[in-house]
Amino acid sequence: MNRRTHVAAAFDIVAILLFVAIGRRSHDEGDALRGMLRVAPPFLLGLGCGWIVARAWKAPTAITTGLVIWPVTVLVAMLLRRFAFDNGTALSFIIVATIFLGALLVGWRAIYRAIYR
Repeated sequence: MNRRTHVAAAFDIVAILLFVAIGRRSHDEGDALRGMLRVAPPFLLGLGCGWIVARAWKAPTAITTGLVIWPVTVLVAMLLRRFAFDNGTALSFIIVATIFLGALLVGWRAIYRAIYR
């Protein structure tokens, strides 16, 4: 893998961690590290699945790559939260996660493309 692929993967991981951190902070949930370790894994696993489905290593900064990674990440994360991690999947949470992760996973790629075109 080249440097751009590593940077894109890092940006996506940071996007997931940022989503989790902001969500936890907005709900005033204590013990930040333990909370991150409980909430982040289904989203990180979903992100990994999204990268595989999108074959993101081929065009890691392409907006179309983000458009594939985003829904796969959300879908896999919600299924894992519900069935494997025994966490909530309220409709309001699904909507917020979908919008926020779309903005982050596609948004940074759009910004990248605007700068480096």
